[in-house]
Amino acid sequence: MTVSSRPSSLLLVDDDPTFCRVLGLALNRRGFAVAAAHGSVVALEQARIEPPEYAIVDLNLAGDSGLSLIPDLLALNPAIRIVVLTGYASIATAVEAIKLGAVNYLAKPADADQILAAFVATAGDPAAPVSDRPLSVNRLEWEHIQRVLRDNDGNISATARQLGMHRRTLQRKLTKRPAKF
Repeated sequence: MTVSSRPSSLLLVDDDPTFCRVLGLALNRRGFAVAAAHGSVVALEQARIEPPEYAIVDLNLAGDSGLSLIPDLLALNPAIRIVVLTGYASIATAVEAIKLGAVNYLAKPADADQILAAFVATAGDPAAPVSDRPLSVNRLEWEHIQRVLRDNDGNISATARQLGMHRRTLQRKLTKRPAKF
């Protein structure tokens, strides 16, 4: 993925410094010039100075949504290839990421090779397996909460009111990992 002899530029946005360091080193060994940012403000500052060719954006940036970075990064470089990486995967956020312009969406854990494959994947897989089991009740709850949270622009209080639950209960549910499919 290098252009001529110069390494391709990649912006890695994740609020976990250790994860950024480890993944950044792995991507650097694969020929990328990696710039890491631990928040959306710093990421945009870096991207304005030198718009990257590639970006890996964590969905949950210490309470902020990484989805909000996608339109800004595309405005700086319409050809950028963005992969959203998250430990809080949901159908609702995957759909939004793609609609906003990300080329792919991966659930953590994902290694450097899986991420690089996600950058170059240009078509869907019609042979992708379809589960013969419906989503679990816990997973359905997680998906519903994510959809209502998205509809309320990330406002936890408004989401809790709409779901008829206490705000702190909702916050506890959001800090847990999503239920398995």
